[in-house]
Amino acid sequence: MDGLAGSGRGRAMKRPVLGFVVATALAASSAAVAQVSAETTIGQPEQTRIKEYVVKEKVKPAMIKEKVTVGATLPADVELHAAPADWGPSVSRYRSIYTDDHVVLVEPSSRRIVHIVE
Repeated sequence: MDGLAGSGRGRAMKRPVLGFVVATALAASSAAVAQVSAETTIGQPEQTRIKEYVVKEKVKPAMIKEKVTVGATLPADVELHAAPADWGPSVSRYRSIYTDDHVVLVEPSSRRIVHIVE
């Protein structure tokens, strides 16, 4: 009977440990998601400036075969353009392309799409 009682306590101890591990993993993944969201948030004033720039400068659209979505990586043959400084400090670190009536902001080192201005 002691063997059964001991195994019951062992299971009882495993549940809190498992709960702690799951909670820690969820907290870590939430922090990672928050970081990604924070780096891709573009304010309305910046989005308006970006849209006005595309119209004023008559930016030529890029032809891209792949679906353009946040998180996707652009092929190496797609030419990236420097974001003008007047787009704002939260945007100037990225490169951009104009395609399908949208300005797409890209992390230059990875070519990963971080934001699409609608």
